[in-house]
Amino acid sequence: MAPPDPPIDLTRERIPEELVEAGVYSTATEGFDHGLVVLAMGWSYWLVPADAGYRLLVEPRVLAAAREELACFDRESIGWPPRPPAEAAAGRRIELLTPLLWAVAVLAVFGCQQEWPGLLEEAGALDARAVFGHGEYWRLGTALFLHANVEHLVSNVISGMFALSAMLSTLGRRRGWVLLALAAVMGNLATAALNYPGPYRSLGASTAIFAALGLLTGRAMRVLRLRHGPRRWRPLFVPLAAGGTLLGLFGAGGPRTDVGAHLAGFAAGLALGFAAVARRESRAED
Repeated sequence: MAPPDPPIDLTRERIPEELVEAGVYSTATEGFDHGLVVLAMGWSYWLVPADAGYRLLVEPRVLAAAREELACFDRESIGWPPRPPAEAAAGRRIELLTPLLWAVAVLAVFGCQQEWPGLLEEAGALDARAVFGHGEYWRLGTALFLHANVEHLVSNVISGMFALSAMLSTLGRRRGWVLLALAAVMGNLATAALNYPGPYRSLGASTAIFAALGLLTGRAMRVLRLRHGPRRWRPLFVPLAAGGTLLGLFGAGGPRTDVGAHLAGFAAGLALGFAAVARRESRAED
């Protein structure tokens, strides 16, 4: 509720003559808000109508401290209240078609794996020595479509449908797939590099799934930073904690879980979601 306008029947007789001006504000509401700052410091204030707006008066002995606190209040109020979400983002439909096509593609590849046992895994699994020793960089992408068994496949398809649908519905189809492909490949590249020259091999879509989670987390952090101002970092820890919790719950369990690949995919998605999305959304909100 907006504060009521101060009474305009104030007279000079009701105001102590020794008061000094701490600030001038264009509206009564603005003056009232700044007066509350002085009041919270334990001092009295007077809000007086003037030709330029409303003068905030205080006692001379507290003028310096009041002005310093009012300046801090003005700096912390930059970007507040936050702007409402863009209407385009609010009206975006849930993306289901392309995640479904992705699931069909993964199932088809697994069917080929059963038709030619061992052939696709040998040629397309992520292998650190093959990537950096023989230049077989296609493995960074092909490994995302290969799975070890039915349980591995079903787990990734189900979780991937939810993660990809949420990510694409938030970022958009074209931009979402481009960022996801970059984040997943970057995650596999980082994992292979960290394990090279050891005998490291892996396969599965989980790196891409956690990259999608990272993209959502990075975008949420960026949106909060835009709304709360560049000096406010504390709100950014809320989506980061949420994303990290999901990563810990679903990406660090089981004896054969590749925690490093999950973490690398999440980190790559987090960085791209915060940086790449930032430029476009910053222009859209300017």
